[in-house]
This record gives sequence, C-alpha cells and structure tokens, in this order.
Amino acid sequence: MASDTTLNILLLGSGGREHALLKKLAESPHAGKLYVAPGNGGMYDLAEKVELDIESPEAVAEFASDHDIGLVVIGPEAPLVEGVADAVRAKNIPVFGPDKAAARLEGSKRFAKEIMQRAGVPTAKYKSFTDEQACLDYVQSIGGPCVVKADGLAAGKGVVVAQTTEEALQGVKNCFAGQFGQAGYTVVIEEMLQGPECSLLALSDGKALVSLATSQDHKRAYDGDRGPNTGGMGVYSPVPILLPGELDQMVSMEQKVIDELRSEGIPYTGCLYGGFMLTKGGPKVLEFNARFGDPETQVVLPRMRGDLVEAFLACDKGTLSPDMVSWDNDWAVSVVLTSAGYPGHYEVGKRIYGVKDADAMDGVFVHHAGTALDDEGNLVTAGGRVLDVTALAPTFEDARNRAYEACDKIWFEGKTYRHDIGIKAIKGREQL
Repeated sequence: MASDTTLNILLLGSGGREHALLKKLAESPHAGKLYVAPGNGGMYDLAEKVELDIESPEAVAEFASDHDIGLVVIGPEAPLVEGVADAVRAKNIPVFGPDKAAARLEGSKRFAKEIMQRAGVPTAKYKSFTDEQACLDYVQSIGGPCVVKADGLAAGKGVVVAQTTEEALQGVKNCFAGQFGQAGYTVVIEEMLQGPECSLLALSDGKALVSLATSQDHKRAYDGDRGPNTGGMGVYSPVPILLPGELDQMVSMEQKVIDELRSEGIPYTGCLYGGFMLTKGGPKVLEFNARFGDPETQVVLPRMRGDLVEAFLACDKGTLSPDMVSWDNDWAVSVVLTSAGYPGHYEVGKRIYGVKDADAMDGVFVHHAGTALDDEGNLVTAGGRVLDVTALAPTFEDARNRAYEACDKIWFEGKTYRHDIGIKAIKGREQL
C-alpha cells in the first residue's frame, strides 16, 4: 500500500475491545473516514455513528458498498457466526474476521473440540450431549469437579466451573431449560484442568500466524477470584509466570489449528484467541475464540507497535508477515469499572464523572464499554462493564498503581471493581 493511501473503515461493535481497536486504527496514516456501528459514548469523537444491524450480513455489506468502505473490522463474535464477513467479501471488500465456517471455532464448542482432536492439540477431555437426561446421568457418574459449557454463543456466560456434582447438575439443567437460548441445547462436559490461565491473541492470514503479546484475564466478579464468571474484570500484559518454552508451545498449538482448518477447506483469517491453562503437563487449550478478546485487547493493543490497518489488510490478502508487529517493554494493567450488581441485574443511566481527568494521566488509556450519551450530551452508564482503565509503565507495580490511581478519578453511582487485579503476577506461579 502506498504511504499516502487512505481508506474508509467500518468497525462493528460497541465494547471496550472495539474502543481499543478504534484508537489503534485511528493512529494509522491509512485511516480515512471512520465509521462505527453502533459504538458507545466514548467512540464518537473518532468515528461517525452508524445505525446498522451488525448481525445482518446483507445490511453490513450494503452499507460498506454504498459508503466506499475499504476495510470492515468485525469486533464481536455474533456477526462472525452469522456470516457477515462472507457477505462483505462477496462484494470484494477487505474484511478483518473469519468467515462463517471458520467462526464455528467459537460458535460451537463441540466443533472446536473436534478440530483440536484432529490437529493433535492438547485440551481437556470432554463429551457432548443433546439429551438432557443422558447428560445428567453422565455428570452423576463422573461427579464434580467438572466444567459445563453451553455449546453455542452465550456472551461469555455459558460456562459453569462446577466444584461439586450438584453445581454441575444445576448447570446442565439451566442449559437445557433455555437459560442461554439455542446455545445451551447442546452441552459439553469437560474435565477440570488445574493451573493458571493465559490468553494468547494471534493474527492469521489463513497460512501464517503472528502471535501478539500474552495477557491474563480475571473472570470472577469479586476479589480473590470469588463469585460468578463475568466477561472479564481486569487484565494485565505480558504474563511473567510463563515457563521457558510454554509460549512456543501455545503458538505451535494455534498454528496447528490454523493448518488443520486449512486442510479441511476452511481458511481462517483474522484474530485467533487462544485461552490456555498452564498445567503441570504443559499448556492445554481451554477454548478458542474467533476474534480479539475483551478485555485482553485493552492491554495488548496499547503495547503494540505497528500499523493495524496494514496488518488487518494483510490478513485479508494473505500477505501477513511477523515484521508488521513489534512490542514495547512497558507493562499494561487494566481494571474494569462495573455497574453495581453486575453480572446480575444492574441499573443504567448513571452520570459518569472524571473520565477526562483519568485519561489525561501519563500512560493511561480509558476505554469505554457500557457507556452512552444522554439527550444533553452527558456521559452515562449503559451496561454492566462500563469502563476499562488501562495504564502502561516500565514496571508492573507502577502500571498497576497508576491504573488504580486513574480509577479513583472516575465516579458514577454504583461504581464497583476488583481491587486485586494483577496480584497473581506479583505472587508468582508457585503461589497460584
């Protein structure tokens, strides 16, 4: 691409991940007019808001064609599973994100397990069920602990890490009772792996794989890893507890999955998100997602050096190379500010104060997630996860302290957050 070439970009999504993507895309000299659908209260100073059904392949493809879009970036998983990337590519418009067949890697946990088995990738032992009684009988026979997963998309909440048989049985009943809609009518039961978790995002053009920086999410709602699973309460990057060789093993597993999909006629282009458990026997895959992680993106992209527009186009064109991405030496820590009650019932419409003061701090990036603008243009809460407060610094301790200092500058009624994000990194692996 010529150095002076610019193109219009359409970004789909409305969370903290998309805000981080938008900021990085806007840094590119190739970024022309930016559109976001639907976006959130913090994104409209960078991009024009678009009223668009982002899960409609036809609607997205039509908008991209009518507005001379040169790159469509798909943030969340639902549009990918619905085939939005297929429709956009059919109009010869570059798109970042896998097509519908490849997105099944996230859209169906059973499909992902089958691909991993054929690729020879270490993962938890499992069985899948479409009959509730057969599933209950199996859980009763193996007992807890185990993991119950709704097969399809459940907004990050379709997984029950059951410590007891009773918890597992209830998780199965919830799935088949329709708690997660169609996603729960096929249920996967897995053995429970032991060890710390690690996330690894990677870019792929269908053949080549370029890994990004490691990160570690905090899924539980409350301090000390207690409470229900959430979409993520905080994250840091890189992960210092990796043992020698473990990163190479994780990269190799992701490459094997890309190769297996390609051998089956399913080229995978876009971001491959690998969730790993660092067991005593080496890394094993917990899950694969077909897009950038949230909140992992909020700590990975601020550390990345490189042109995101060029990298995304290379993924679509099959010309991805490792030299497109490099990393600074800073640490990044991100704390998620949530509405009281999340991940259960919560109220919205609460006025938010202090975001500009926090964002003005050196090395701090405030990514909007569940925010909106009210009729008077005031920033208000509009979701469970409201803001991701990310800080970069030369040392882990400085990054962590700076992130919490920035959190203190922000206030809204019902503001809640975990106070122990990153403590795992300080303790070291032997304490995990």
